Amino acid sequence: MRAASLQRSLAVHYRGRVPLPDRRCHQLREIVSWEPTRQLTGRGPSSEDTKEATSKRALVCGLEPMRIKFWGVRGSTPTPQSENMRYGGNTSCVEVRFGDRIYIFDCGTGFRVLGQQLQSEFGDRPFSAHVFVSHFHWDHIQGMPFFRPLYANAESRFLFQCSSRTRSLKQVLADQMAAPYFPVDIGQMKARRDFYDIESGRITIEDGVQLQTAWLNHPQGCMGFRLETKDGILVYATDNEPGDAAFDKAVRKLAEGADVLIYDAQYLPEEYEARRRGWGHSHWREAVNVVMESGAKELVLFHHDPDHTDAIIDKVVHEARNYYPKVRAAAEGMEINL
Repeated sequence: MRAASLQRSLAVHYRGRVPLPDRRCHQLREIVSWEPTRQLTGRGPSSEDTKEATSKRALVCGLEPMRIKFWGVRGSTPTPQSENMRYGGNTSCVEVRFGDRIYIFDCGTGFRVLGQQLQSEFGDRPFSAHVFVSHFHWDHIQGMPFFRPLYANAESRFLFQCSSRTRSLKQVLADQMAAPYFPVDIGQMKARRDFYDIESGRITIEDGVQLQTAWLNHPQGCMGFRLETKDGILVYATDNEPGDAAFDKAVRKLAEGADVLIYDAQYLPEEYEARRRGWGHSHWREAVNVVMESGAKELVLFHHDPDHTDAIIDKVVHEARNYYPKVRAAAEGMEINL
């Protein structure tokens, strides 16, 4: 992708509340197992059945189905504890693929595990990926120094995109790896790294792919992302506190009509009310409000609190489904096809 393709367009304006969707038209998105595509070779997944189904879908829609995989779902800090392992203890990282394109949202400790998978998949072959960073708090950048493909191949290319309103990501990455905080110098990274500054609005990433962004309500700021293709719309809106009218309106506009909404549900409602106001996070009741008022089709609860065990998250999902049926909690390894 050329830098010139990152052209800005007009900022998005809220047009009012969206009517609730007709639930008869909503179908649960299928969680499936998929083989990674072979980028830069033109080869598809290894399963012949998957390739045939994908080919038919591509003829109809012009692009292969969007595939979403969760590599890190925890908020604040990694939690490698047995009572958390079913949903997972790595911090934020979500991978999106369609065709040979790779998009990555946030670089928490799940980014390290994704790097292992990509290195296993591509071996010595170069590949490229877009990486969108919502903000610079530790749980969203911790995995960067441990992402193996950054060190492996000088012909691989990673296009990092985030706001530089507080500082540039390039500087943040260098600072994170500087002495005395890290033993390996950033100069050891061989892969090409390009950094793009994006703000609230809409840009074209590649042919048939658009990105809409909006600021969320979080200390020092956090950016929400809306990835649009002909085959589906994904919204990634983590780290957002409710209660500010302007931000509440913006996040509902961002989520309008999305196929999948990944949304911050770190706290229980009672935790938030008692002692977490002003900390920059949401809860599952607000997540349900957002999905219903925006017309998004499916809600994925994300950024689980480090103190929330698998049993607590199970209870949250059960309670949320009393209000909106198409709710699930993000879990490491979970995959969704649109």
